[in-house]
Amino acid sequence: MSRPPESGSVVLAATPIGNTEDASPRLLRLLADADVVAAEDTRRLHALAARLDVTVGGRVVSYHEHNERERADDLLDVVDGGGTVVVVTDAGMPAVSDPGFRLVARAVERGLPVTAAPGASAVLTALALSGLPTDRFTFDGFVPRKPGERSRWLGALAAEPRTMVFFEAPHRIVDTLAAMADAFGPDRGAAVCRELTKTYEEVLRGPLGDLAAQAAERAGGDHPLRGEICVVVAGAPPAGPPAVEDLVPDVLERVAAGERLKTVVAEVAEASGVPKRDLYAAALAAR
Repeated sequence: MSRPPESGSVVLAATPIGNTEDASPRLLRLLADADVVAAEDTRRLHALAARLDVTVGGRVVSYHEHNERERADDLLDVVDGGGTVVVVTDAGMPAVSDPGFRLVARAVERGLPVTAAPGASAVLTALALSGLPTDRFTFDGFVPRKPGERSRWLGALAAEPRTMVFFEAPHRIVDTLAAMADAFGPDRGAAVCRELTKTYEEVLRGPLGDLAAQAAERAGGDHPLRGEICVVVAGAPPAGPPAVEDLVPDVLERVAAGERLKTVVAEVAEASGVPKRDLYAAALAAR
């Protein structure tokens, strides 16, 4: 019998994030043919296999954040011997805020092949549905839980120009949206995406301040934000040119050091994007 095409490699296999119809034919074949399936949660794997009507043909082992470092070499020994090790997580793409990264890094160290069976991704799905720019984006995972750390962490991202994607738990979403509105400003555009591809999929779009208020209002009613949640936030708008008055001290300092006023004004105006005439007038007035 011929060997599967991924023999002798690690395969990171994406699983559905909700709708089982998103499972690819390749995923079904890999689950049936792999020598070893390393699963984040073995019970969820077997439940998924039952829904997909596929029998997992190889050995199933648990592979999660608490044992991935210790188990990596055992799995890679299988690959080194010509076997196929398929890595699956509870939902989505392994190694993206899920187990898999350490196994890939170790496989690279050992010179063993790694490939992927791509598929559903909560990050890309939320980004595409958000209505926000998709040409440049970052994925920042889960927001810190402690209020002080969360505020500092978000504050450091306030000037990020790219669209940002975050994961969040339903019991923290109200506090997180409020903290985002404080850090990024209540008018910053955002989207809250929950239960993607599932029966109760919902995408809320609007300014962060409005989304924070809506989440807080729903938390006290019959329809709180539940399930798996992604938050997508627009990047910071481009900074405008500085005020002319703020540039005058630098101009006068350079003139006092012996440079010509017109030369300094021309260079500073070009670098800062302010009108040369306005800067020259302001410098003359301040002399």
